[in-house]
Amino acid sequence: MGGEEYTSWRNHFLLLLDRIPTPIAVCRADGEVTVANPAMAAEWGTAPGRLRGRNLQELFRPRAVGRLDLHIEALRLGRRPRHPIEVRWVTGADGVEREGELLVDPVGDAFPANPMLLAILRVRAEPAHRPVEPMAEVSVVEGNILALAAAGATTAAIGKAVGLTVDGVNYHLTRLTRRWRVPNRTALVAKAYVLGVLSTREWPPAPAPQRARGACRSTQSPHIPPGRTR
Repeated sequence: MGGEEYTSWRNHFLLLLDRIPTPIAVCRADGEVTVANPAMAAEWGTAPGRLRGRNLQELFRPRAVGRLDLHIEALRLGRRPRHPIEVRWVTGADGVEREGELLVDPVGDAFPANPMLLAILRVRAEPAHRPVEPMAEVSVVEGNILALAAAGATTAAIGKAVGLTVDGVNYHLTRLTRRWRVPNRTALVAKAYVLGVLSTREWPPAPAPQRARGACRSTQSPHIPPGRTR
């Protein structure tokens, strides 16, 4: 292959590599990167040229210690390992650890003494994370009602403790049920814990500190009827 033909072939190869969305790098026999496409460089939040000269063993951390070293050495000796390497790496963009599979094979079918290696990275899909529920704000009365309901108090007992009628307690419970879109009182109490309205460190249940509107103006325990002291 002549010089011009080689240059033309190389340019076409690099153009094709740049357009492939899969992270790919071409490496020397010892794992040193000579060419990386933008998808591979993006995993470290850098440009492809900045990966040149770095080593696969520096960029990736195999799940099995030493596995990448053994894999590269086997390829150098003319063997072709059949299994991909489970690897981890820390992204440069946001510092998050990611996982995937690294496939490293010699370029072409022949096995010269120092083959060029093609490294293809399969990024493992990240698990879908459920959005975190925002912490809810409730009134002092609502917080006390929820704490008493969590303790198993009846509607009548709750009303006596907070100075409301049974209808008044049901009014607040119904409002909270609709606001948080839950089907019943049990689910309402569970949602109150999830939203941080009720403290997870106390028994009997109590509103979490500073979670109720106007909580700083009230020192009344939800478990003590109005007019009494501890």
